[in-house]
Amino acid sequence: MRQKKRRYTAAQKVSYVRRHLVEKVVLSDICDEVGIQPSQYYGWQKALFENGEAALADKRGQKARDRQVAELEAKLASKNEVISELLEELVALKKSHGVT
Repeated sequence: MRQKKRRYTAAQKVSYVRRHLVEKVVLSDICDEVGIQPSQYYGWQKALFENGEAALADKRGQKARDRQVAELEAKLASKNEVISELLEELVALKKSHGVT
């Protein structure tokens, strides 16, 4: 009979990697406890190190980008309003001059 595949949350994976790297718990003990192969653990560790940059990224830079995006979206909305007003005027002029 096959065992049901277990799913681990990101927090659980980080805690297992932390236990091995920081608390110096033997990897085989963690794998036996959790029921995983060492290769799966090393995959989690690799993913953590590859994506660690995002966790340590400067939040001020993100806030500046968010502000810039908001400003550009507002500018685009304003331009869309102007274009729609001009199109309404154009349609009204065409109707008044009998152009279809």
